[in-house]
Amino acid sequence: MYAVILAGGGGTRLWPLSRPERPKPFLPLLGGETLLRRTAERVRLLVGWEGIYVVGDMAHLPLVREQLPDVPPENLLGEPLGRNTAAAVALATTTFERPDDDVMLVLPADHHVASEELFRSVIDAARRIAEGAEPDWPAPLVTLGIQPTGPETGYGYIVPDQSSSRDLLGVRAYRATGFVEKPDRARAETLVGTPGAAWNSGIFLGRRSTFARLLERHAADILEPIRAAGADPERLRELYPTLRETSFDYAVAEPAGREGDIVVIGMDVGWSDLGSWAALLGVLAGQDGAVVRRGRAEDLDSRDVLVESAGNRLVVTIGLRDTIVVDTPDVVLVCARDRAQDVKTILQHLAAIPAGAVAEPER
Repeated sequence: MYAVILAGGGGTRLWPLSRPERPKPFLPLLGGETLLRRTAERVRLLVGWEGIYVVGDMAHLPLVREQLPDVPPENLLGEPLGRNTAAAVALATTTFERPDDDVMLVLPADHHVASEELFRSVIDAARRIAEGAEPDWPAPLVTLGIQPTGPETGYGYIVPDQSSSRDLLGVRAYRATGFVEKPDRARAETLVGTPGAAWNSGIFLGRRSTFARLLERHAADILEPIRAAGADPERLRELYPTLRETSFDYAVAEPAGREGDIVVIGMDVGWSDLGSWAALLGVLAGQDGAVVRRGRAEDLDSRDVLVESAGNRLVVTIGLRDTIVVDTPDVVLVCARDRAQDVKTILQHLAAIPAGAVAEPER
């Protein structure tokens, strides 16, 4: 087995701390180590440093080298620009030279896992299933599902075939029948009430040949041009802007699930994708009512508040409830905790404002 860490993406929901020049994977959001470094350490005991590969933005490769000096330089691959995870997985599948029957573990660089030893034991069981340990499931693509704790609209969901559920290699496994990407509130509430439904972790395992087969079947328009370009940087620069921008989940997992090619393993390891300030508060707080203060910050009588002070100023909060405050040298963000997913929306709005202009208030 080898691990491909996807270190792309802009981390826009963690703006203004996460920026294009240093997005979420390269930030020490949970302590001294960056999320990328923590992810690499998590899988190193399974595959060794030489078995870790990274796909990320070409502009961020110096950051990757700085944070993962033990990973061989030839295991680092830069994309000319981000085209979402389908292109990144296709590039990893075709470019990294590994035997076709090796199991490729694909995982994002920016997730949190509280129980890392249990996580590795689940990955080991998933590896054996991906190799074809279950006769009824010959070398499937395996993904890890997370038990939902509520109707979260920022996550994708996996819909199970309950009739296929079984205990296998110490884990609960079943075939997926469908994937639902970031549903609205009403749909999320329905999914949470569906027996066996899980959050989609975005972590996949399969033989290299399995990834190639499913990409050929469901995303040939992405795979074949990348395969033809090889690892030639100039050809990739010309090619990448023409590729369909879509996630691996949309392009491959959804149609493969409908055809019975996806096996899901349930996983309860204290997982979070840290996809918003609210998610980060949930990981850091540890208990309801907590106030998390980082940097120069003081508080009086607040509850369920995160204060991220990175602007070299003292930030003082009083009597707040369910609020996110992020202070950086050039931007101060204040938002309701339940609107944290909208940070991406306001960032898009700000990007549309001409440089130097001030948005007029709505009338």
